[in-house]
Amino acid sequence: MAGPQCCAHPPTLNPSSGAGHVEKVGGLDSYVSGSPDSKLAILLVSDVYGYEAPNLRKLADKIASAGFYALVPDFFYGDPFTPDNAERPIQVWLKDHGVHKGFEDAKPVIEALNSKGVSAIGAVGFCWGAKVVVELGKSPAFIKAAVLCHPSLVTVDDIKEFKVPISILGAEIDQMSPPALLKQFEEVLASKSEVDSFVKIFPKVAHGWTVRYDVEDEAAVKSAEEAHGNLMEWFAKYVK
Repeated sequence: MAGPQCCAHPPTLNPSSGAGHVEKVGGLDSYVSGSPDSKLAILLVSDVYGYEAPNLRKLADKIASAGFYALVPDFFYGDPFTPDNAERPIQVWLKDHGVHKGFEDAKPVIEALNSKGVSAIGAVGFCWGAKVVVELGKSPAFIKAAVLCHPSLVTVDDIKEFKVPISILGAEIDQMSPPALLKQFEEVLASKSEVDSFVKIFPKVAHGWTVRYDVEDEAAVKSAEEAHGNLMEWFAKYVK
């Protein structure tokens, strides 16, 4: 289950961050960025810190600048994890915000996108959000392609059930999904010739590095931007 590393380096949440705006999509408050007329959408499923994290919104803006309609729903209903609340450690918080509920809440969001004319949807999940994206990717009915960034709670059995092209971007220093587990994921995916896949382990970075990096740390920014480039290439290839 989720451990201390899952919650390291919490972001400073900012409800007004990003170039986009917040609106209701499928019943959830969602940060949206990009042209609402785009026929291609990317769903970003956050880590436990939720949809007001500035680096996450900045990534949504970057994805939007490539022509996608990007959205980051608030799967936690205004209740992201707060590490300084000693009475509600992560295991207690997760009881209120289970990944299966996140999966169920994602369905109306996807329905709303389809009903407004979106023809293809991709999804990227971070930590907690990666497990939600895995559930979406077990059926071709929801998304066309998936990216998992430093996943939490994802198992080999999950990967065996995957049905859409999947890219997994992992960290060398990660207790949640250590390189040995990512190698198992890679072996399973290599045996599934019907599912295109890509697995990459980034050296010298830790769990959370794609969105919980220090903007003042040049090396951290460079590693995050490399991952962002990889995920955008994946979506450009499969969400069209």
